Amino acid sequence: MPLHALPAPAPALRSVLTALSSPAAVSEDRIPALRSVQGPVSPEAPLPVHVLDRITPDQACPGTRLTGWRFLIRAADRHVAAAETVLTPDGWAFSHFFEGPYLTSTERALRHAESLATPFQPRLLSIPELYMLTLWLHGDTSADAASGVPLPNDVLIPLAPAPPGIAADRPHRVADLLPVMTLRLTPAPLLGSPV
Repeated sequence: MPLHALPAPAPALRSVLTALSSPAAVSEDRIPALRSVQGPVSPEAPLPVHVLDRITPDQACPGTRLTGWRFLIRAADRHVAAAETVLTPDGWAFSHFFEGPYLTSTERALRHAESLATPFQPRLLSIPELYMLTLWLHGDTSADAASGVPLPNDVLIPLAPAPPGIAADRPHRVADLLPVMTLRLTPAPLLGSPV
């Protein structure tokens, strides 16, 4: 089933296109794959990036906030990098290019999501407390990109590398994965201390 992807805000897309045409931005030492590309590149697959600030055991639906948009950068037949934009007081602005394991893991997760029978709206969900990034498949396909919370039947696909004890590149219902994430944050009792 095709994903119900949202279009990125025009200023976010423009900021990425401007950065791609900037020799200074593209030639950063950290992005050798982008620097070595021959021919045109284009941003595609825009995904809103949400952050889940706090996970607590008594929270049924944790709150999130939109912090940016991520674009996969295509050169010929493959993605070579990603670009991130952030919301500033002046509007959407280019933040940085990057490459690495999250790029290929995002591609795998999107391919897997497209094979699911249920329609979803794709988003990225960052969980800073766990140093974890997931593809969030939101069940409300008509939701605005800036709103929404992970619903119990939404699906999260942790991107590799995932924290220990959480399987990467596999879909998990929020209702099933949230308790596991909560356990990862609960400190173990000290030896000899009363339980």
